[in-house]
Amino acid sequence: MSHAHAHKGPIEYNDTQFGKASPGKIGMWLFLVTDAMSFSGFLIAYAVLRATSTNWPVPSHALGGVGLSGFMTFLLICSSVSMVLTIDACKQKNRKAMLNWLLFTIVGGASFLSIQMYEYSHLIGHLGMSFNSYAHGSSLFASTFFSITGFHGLHVLSGVIYLITMYVHAQRGDFDNGEYNQLEIAGLFWHFVDLVWILVFTFVYLL
Repeated sequence: MSHAHAHKGPIEYNDTQFGKASPGKIGMWLFLVTDAMSFSGFLIAYAVLRATSTNWPVPSHALGGVGLSGFMTFLLICSSVSMVLTIDACKQKNRKAMLNWLLFTIVGGASFLSIQMYEYSHLIGHLGMSFNSYAHGSSLFASTFFSITGFHGLHVLSGVIYLITMYVHAQRGDFDNGEYNQLEIAGLFWHFVDLVWILVFTFVYLL
């Protein structure tokens, strides 16, 4: 323990099989691979149901346009950029910039969730769309829409909570020595959430 506290800089990893990847990073990559399979299952099911349905609405019309979801996509992309800048600031031991960029990332994720809640309320209240019924098209469209976007929203919520814990650690000075491994692991999860949303936005809202 005393040796760990005496360490003043980033920990160097050099595994014979995984190179410089830390055990935590390897674990996160394994989790993301399995999680990607879950999202793939949702999107494949969506594609199959859409291809076989005779009453599938045009998504951009059924969802009241893509402007709002496009802005949500922009928010997540910006938050991914700010996460990269967070890690870069940590490497440079710039605590203030690290905290600011990390806070920006958190706000971006929270804003995404707020807009998604607004979108849901609009779809349910004004368009009569629920998980198992839809007045303007196939109920399969409604159920797959809420399943896919809701599952992704759960990931965004988990990511925001994850980043908040990283912010608490950063405020305590845990990353002041330039040890960015934990931030990089959190960043992997956040970039994955961003990438998945781009696929969801393309498949569900645009195509």
